[in-house]
Amino acid sequence: MSTIAERYGKKFSWDVKVKQMGKSHNEAAKVFIEALCVPMTVDEYRQQVDSLRHLFAESDLMPGAERLIDHLYVHKIPMALATGSYSQEFQVKITRHRKLFEKFHHTVCSSDDPAVKRGKPAPDCFLVAASRFPDNPKPDKVLVFEDAPNGVQGALAAGMQVVWVPDEQCLKTSDDSIRQIKPTLLLKSLEAFRPELFGLPSYDQ
Repeated sequence: MSTIAERYGKKFSWDVKVKQMGKSHNEAAKVFIEALCVPMTVDEYRQQVDSLRHLFAESDLMPGAERLIDHLYVHKIPMALATGSYSQEFQVKITRHRKLFEKFHHTVCSSDDPAVKRGKPAPDCFLVAASRFPDNPKPDKVLVFEDAPNGVQGALAAGMQVVWVPDEQCLKTSDDSIRQIKPTLLLKSLEAFRPELFGLPSYDQ
């Protein structure tokens, strides 16, 4: 997003990024356009993002993510992924990690999934994701891992437990409301997650 902002002589800061994180594409576009006062439409924003899509293929995993996913998969704990991305954009993002993401039961891409009416921080994508498991678990039986404040708020609104692993820059923004969010658990790194705290098999098992 910094590249797009620079084209208009603007600076893309964490204050703007935090507001975009987790939102559906159109909602994230509106945040970008309004926050930076750039003369573009939502469609023009998407065109510019699409022109940079190849960069998404370099996306890295969060430290500790692969170990956690492998662990839950081995112990037959069903997993789903709920993202604000378009399906095509998501496929590019997982280019380097396809085998790992095959371990998820399903994926909900909020930007083009017709069942998701509102993006994060609304609870829609989490409730849709839960409903697509064969046993359709109750919200309070679902554990969500999030890095985005909008995602944490959405999962809490869905009545789910939430482990929040924010980038340290996220908590340093000027928006005090972010620091007032109360997840079930706040971690500096997924590497510090202890599955047994949530009734899951421990890494030692």
